[in-house]
Amino acid sequence: MAHVLQKMIAALTALGMLIPSLPMLAGQDAAGAQSGPQADYVFKANAELVLTNVVVRDSKTSELVRGLKQEDFTVLENGKKQQISTFDFQSVDMATPLNEATVSGLAEGVNGAGAKAAVVARPEDLRNHRLIVMFFDLTSMQPEDLDRCVKAARDFLTNKMQPADLVALVSLGDTLKVDQDFTADKAVLANEVGIYNGTEGQGFTQGATANSNQAEDTTGYTPDESEYNDLNTDRELFALRAISKSLEKISVKKSLLYFSGGISRDGIENQASLRAATNAAVRANLSIYSVDTRGLQAVSPLGDASVGSTRGSGAFNGAALTNNMNQNFASQEVMGTLSSDTGGKAFFDSNDFAPAFAQVQKDTSAYYAIGFHSSNPARDGKYRKLAIKVNKPGVKVEYRQGYYAPADFKHSGREDRERELEEQLTSDLPATDMAVYLDAMYFRLDENRFFVPVSLIVPGSQIPFVKGGDKDKATLDVIGEVIDEVKRPIGNARETVKLNLDPTLQARQKNIQYTTSFNLPPGKYHLKFVVRENQTGRMGSFEADITLPDMKKQPLKMSSIVLASARQPSKKESPLVRGGEEYVPNISHVFRQDQHLYLLYEVYGPAREKLAENQPKGTKPGVNVLSSLELLQGATKVYETPIVQAKNVNVQGRDAVAVELDVPLTGLKPGQYVCQLNVIDDAGGSFAFPRFAVLVREPVRGPAVGSSGSGGLH
Repeated sequence: MAHVLQKMIAALTALGMLIPSLPMLAGQDAAGAQSGPQADYVFKANAELVLTNVVVRDSKTSELVRGLKQEDFTVLENGKKQQISTFDFQSVDMATPLNEATVSGLAEGVNGAGAKAAVVARPEDLRNHRLIVMFFDLTSMQPEDLDRCVKAARDFLTNKMQPADLVALVSLGDTLKVDQDFTADKAVLANEVGIYNGTEGQGFTQGATANSNQAEDTTGYTPDESEYNDLNTDRELFALRAISKSLEKISVKKSLLYFSGGISRDGIENQASLRAATNAAVRANLSIYSVDTRGLQAVSPLGDASVGSTRGSGAFNGAALTNNMNQNFASQEVMGTLSSDTGGKAFFDSNDFAPAFAQVQKDTSAYYAIGFHSSNPARDGKYRKLAIKVNKPGVKVEYRQGYYAPADFKHSGREDRERELEEQLTSDLPATDMAVYLDAMYFRLDENRFFVPVSLIVPGSQIPFVKGGDKDKATLDVIGEVIDEVKRPIGNARETVKLNLDPTLQARQKNIQYTTSFNLPPGKYHLKFVVRENQTGRMGSFEADITLPDMKKQPLKMSSIVLASARQPSKKESPLVRGGEEYVPNISHVFRQDQHLYLLYEVYGPAREKLAENQPKGTKPGVNVLSSLELLQGATKVYETPIVQAKNVNVQGRDAVAVELDVPLTGLKPGQYVCQLNVIDDAGGSFAFPRFAVLVREPVRGPAVGSSGSGGLH
């Protein structure tokens, strides 16, 4: 769906200046503006607890060492000693059976609020239990690989699962889905895992040798599928992150068995997604155990039976074999990183998956849970190395080697910032750190298409401008999308807006206005936009519904009514442009006495008047559209414009009459008014009387910088 992304440029009419690449600063007072100076510094206590699980074994017998106390441990972060805040020892030998068959904690977080309800266990009930998530990445596995891992999983669930084990089943196919929440019921789990039969494997991800031998180059070159692989890898990493976030509320240690046919990435591509997945797992105290379901592979320079024979000399000089080996190793690298960075282990190049299940049980059978508040308050997102020592001779210690520090907005990278915007756009919870207001209108382009301008306003008081030379500077990120009735995104907008304003314009007392537009067919749509200021990273969102009517069923076919307090020169072709001037929508409907209330709307397919008998041949019939505006306070009419009569269609190519009204507000008293627009198609006998409210305020006192308008500065 093509969309038009455009910025409204503020007109400094009194100064005769035009600032390029600048969204509007609205002349009306900022709605909801906060008065008073803004704080430059915010001090926050570092209340984030860093959790790590420690397994202590005898260096000779590998037996677990029990009975250690908090004072036996020393925790170092980047070489600096940390004060232990929480300490606990957990062992499956001390687990008490749960009365409930199913424990809620995963399904609602992944499947959504509509997930099947389950019993919620208390945190103390889950203590000493072993929580295991089996995650089957169906998009990456070939059918035979899927059959192999399902067989191993069923064998574990039937024969090796212990009373303290709680297991959940998650799959990634067309969607991410929890097929079974945590339960100790072996029969339910074994039956549920059986749905992952060989026909479920979709094999979306590249295997070790797939298509690698079809190249016609003698160097063993393979076609560039990096963009495809990057997208698929992001999808898999986002799934891991979603699972981790849904498990944050469960404080005990969790393990995730990740069954995959490999993940491919190129260089630093997918780095933000990988880091986000790792951080989410660490915060959720979740260790990932990656299992390459392709098992032991014999990589042949001639390829397997799934691809055609190689051409050229690649099979004889080693280039094809090297390429296939590199592809195989690259597809395992991400899985290995996920495991090592979260305290788990990776299992590659083996057809026996039983050791993976055994390792999970071994690592979580008994451990010391240690928590501390880092003495380093910097939120720089850097990796911090952990070292844990035990003042007892003859032991070896197993623990996660480090973690990434939380990052504030200033220290986050471009990929992280973009991901945060996209996540907020898809989030069900609105962002409320800054105020955002939105309005959408429509104009018919033809019988099956509408032009939909969307305007957003952010109060200038919400934006932390910084000094840059003799200018006030700020940067805003804007992202938005349009969703149709069946929840499909059919339009989007994304732009970074840089503000570079003269301090005399007093931008903090105005509104920053941004406008974009879409071309849409008739129907019902949901719009959501997110705005972020790029000094502190605060975000605000606004959602609205709009219905684009089927005008064939309407006696009087009208567009939206645009209210404006400014018109600015424009050469664009747009329904908002009349006579070389563009109407700047005033979405707050707040005006001042020294402004004008401008109205613009269109009437489509007006009826034609009958021609008189004495009219010359070839004379085209005219129209007769009458318009006027009444301003009411209570039951009293305080103002009415003269009747404006349109005798001809004045929008060529769209069979439309555009009507413009100009109401000077100087003679009106401050206060709220109800406006009634009277529109009559006299030739067709149809009419409409839409109403809307406006607020008139006194002029701003002090030196004026602009004469009028939401597109002006004053």
